[in-house]
Parts: sequence; structure tokens; C-alpha cells
Amino acid sequence: MVAATNDLSSRLAFDSAGLGGLKQAAKAGSPDALKAAATQFEAMFINMMMKSMRDATPQDGALDSQQTKTFTAMLDQQTSQNLAKRGMGLADVLVRQLSSQAANAQALAIGAEPGAATQSGMPAPLSAEAMMSTPGALAARASASVPSASSGLSSGISASGRVQAPHVRSFQDKVGADAEAASKATGIPAKFMIGQAALESGWGKREIKNADGSSSHNLFGIKAGPGWTGKVATAVTTEYVNGVPQTRVEKFRAYESYADSFKDYANLLANNPRYEKVLASAGDATKFAQGLQKAGYATDPLYAAKLGKIIANSLG
Repeated sequence: MVAATNDLSSRLAFDSAGLGGLKQAAKAGSPDALKAAATQFEAMFINMMMKSMRDATPQDGALDSQQTKTFTAMLDQQTSQNLAKRGMGLADVLVRQLSSQAANAQALAIGAEPGAATQSGMPAPLSAEAMMSTPGALAARASASVPSASSGLSSGISASGRVQAPHVRSFQDKVGADAEAASKATGIPAKFMIGQAALESGWGKREIKNADGSSSHNLFGIKAGPGWTGKVATAVTTEYVNGVPQTRVEKFRAYESYADSFKDYANLLANNPRYEKVLASAGDATKFAQGLQKAGYATDPLYAAKLGKIIANSLG
């Protein structure tokens, strides 16, 4: 059984025949088979994280094509398999859960009190077959029990059960409270605004800086027009004229905090007549993104598509 298990774990990532073999081996109850099945599931979990990270990154460059995307997906799958072999902690959690379940079943068979072998604080265990059949559901259950320090990776689960990339969770945690406050003022879902802030600032990695290098806290790329009396930050930006990108130096509003940035954004949408239809379609991510583009919020012809993708794939 050990030899067969090692052979399965060395196959290409997510080989359907290999997965079938792992499911059958897991049913046999062998500790080695159980470990291999848990490791394969961990590879799936890591790949889900990597896919979320890819989805959150614009992939419409001049060198991008369907072929490059296919190759990247294959590379991510194999990388996930390699990382899972090293281990990030999830496989160990699953092994403990399933081993506990087997111990309880044995206890029932001999008339002992069930639950003695169950670890405190662990979710109710699933069967090995369920683990290999429902990776998305178990990912949500197990992620809370995975010690992030084991690999330096952290992850979150969105409201719909989607695995979130670490940078997505970090950004959402940083601005979530401010987005909720702005949501109450505008009726726009907080995740829509977080998605737009992420698009404008590159998930906080490309924030507009003040002259001294400090953050302007401008997450929405709002420019400093003639009517702005607050602080100003100057930055290089790309504007599209008739669909052609042009590099310009523009003045942007600067704030004391991210909360002020969200407040100003909420005020802009709530009090500017051209965004009236945007507020009216705040219940639909696609219509919201398209409304912003039609209202002239940004000149990028792909702005609505990019924003809709971030909201749906990273925050949905």
C-alpha cells in the first residue's frame, strides 16, 4: 500500500486517475493512504488560493493569450502539488480529523464511549471519501484550523465560500470598517467599494504618495479639482484618450486617513448628479461597475470589466 501511495503522490497535479486511486485508497483506512489523500487535498486548497490571486490580477497585457493562461494554470497546479508535499499544515489537520473519526468508529464497535479520541476544538470530522469529493466545502471548514505560521501563508474565506488570497484578506481587513461606514451613507455594498479601492490602489500596493513619501490615503484616485481646498499629492497616472493610454502628471486629493478617503468617495457619489444611476444600481456588481464607467469615473475602457472581475472573483 505504501508503494502505491507514493506512486500516486508523484503523479502530475490533479491527475484524474490518481485522484480516483487516492479515493479508493482512503476508503481502505491505511494511515499512508490517508496521508496521501490529505496531501492531495492540500494541493487543491493551495491551487484555489493561487487561482484567486491570479483572478485578482489584471491579465490583459500585450503578451497575454489563452495559451499563456493555460500554461500558467498548469504551472500553478504543479506548484501547488510541490508545495503540498512540503506541507502547510492543512494535511495534518485533515489526518487528525479522519483518524479521530476512525478511532470513534472503532470505539463504537467495541462498546466504548465515542468521542474520547476527538481533539478539542476541532470541527466535526468528515469521511475520507467526502474529503476527496467536496474540496470547496471542506476548505472552508478546515482553513480556520490551519496554523498559518507553518508556512507563512494566511488565507480567508469569502461569504460565498471562495478562498481568498492573503493580500485580498489583508486589504479587506485594513479598510473593511471604513467601507462599512461608507456603505451606510450610500447604500453601496462595502465589498463593491473595497473592490474599487483595490483596483485603484493595486490592493494598497500602489497608493498615491505625498511629497515626503507618506501615504495620501487616497484609495479611489480622486483628483484635486479647482474646488478642492484640502491637501494635494502629485503623481504620475495613465489616462486614456480615444482608447489610447497617455502618461500624465496629475494632482490628487490627500487625506489624513483611509476613513476620510471613504467618506469623500461616498460624498462624491451621493452628491454628484452624474452618479445617480450608479447609486440606483448598487445592488448589482456588474451594473455598478458599468455605471461608474459610463458616468466617466475612469477613462480606462476596461475599467468596468476589471472592477466587476475583482468584486466577483476576489470578494464575492
